Amino acid sequence: MNHNTPLSPRPLHHLSDVQRRVLTTAQLRAHGVTTADANEQCRPGGPWQQILPSVYLLHPGPPTSEERLHAVLLYAARPPMPGPATTIPAQPAAEEPHAPQPYTDALITGLAALTLHGFSSAPPLLSLDKIDVLVPRLRRLRSNGCARIVRTPSLPTPVQVTGVPVAPVPRALADAVSELADAGAVRRLLTEAVRGGHCEPASVVRELTAARLLGRPHVVDAVDSLLAEGRAIAEDRLYRMVREYNLPDPVWNVDLRLPGGPHLGGLDAYWPEQAVAVELDTRAPRQDEDALWSEYARKREHLERLGITVVYITPKKLREGMEQQATVLRTALMASNDRDPAAYVVVLPR
Repeated sequence: MNHNTPLSPRPLHHLSDVQRRVLTTAQLRAHGVTTADANEQCRPGGPWQQILPSVYLLHPGPPTSEERLHAVLLYAARPPMPGPATTIPAQPAAEEPHAPQPYTDALITGLAALTLHGFSSAPPLLSLDKIDVLVPRLRRLRSNGCARIVRTPSLPTPVQVTGVPVAPVPRALADAVSELADAGAVRRLLTEAVRGGHCEPASVVRELTAARLLGRPHVVDAVDSLLAEGRAIAEDRLYRMVREYNLPDPVWNVDLRLPGGPHLGGLDAYWPEQAVAVELDTRAPRQDEDALWSEYARKREHLERLGITVVYITPKKLREGMEQQATVLRTALMASNDRDPAAYVVVLPR
């Protein structure tokens, strides 16, 4: 047998090209190749190589980045092989090289996942010594070779990238940051996540909190920059929404006070004639989230008692549904004619 010899009478048309080059012991056995045969092919100078325990690369050269990804997933997830009675499709799946494959209970995460998500600040796949793979906590697996096992109580919903199941950006960021001591690298990744529109700061902070990474000074500094970046982007989107959807011009970034009385709070936008206010909800889900939300609620309740309508908008809603948020705001402005006049307040620049 050599690497040009067909594996068995069972065709491989149901596998993509890379899957035909990376197979497990179980898959080889299903195609008539015994463990002894596979070991013979992997002898020094042989046509095959064992890239991970029970995972074989069916050519002698270095693995490509795609082959390494699939090898790690095969090692961690071991997708089920079709049984003897399985019907092989008449048309090869190679015509759909990026169709999702049945890798169960395993997702690529960490830096490799961020590279797949298109992060320019993440290193190329071939430069990574380890590829992080996320698996359920109770799976009996150990890190080995290029596969680094990362455990989680529950797997997030995967994102399919070129047929590879990948952790969502916030989770992949947390797993990447957990292995990084370089403050600059952490800052660049977090900044790109928000600036590139991959996710909102709140979802990143939530994952970093769950991973108990906010006790690291270089991570806390990066998160502070991330939150500032996220607020600046959200403010810019709010300006754009008012302009593009022809809403009346508000006064921007103001403080409200009662005449000779207490401070009522800061607002991102305010329409004095209609007594309508907008506040961006850029809370970060840290330990004091409940207290901060209580503060938001108290301020809103106080303002609405004075006849001021407060519209809270999250950065995510601005990013994903700007037109809908513009409609909500326009409705609030139009409804002002049907309300009793609001109390007089003093509007000051913030």
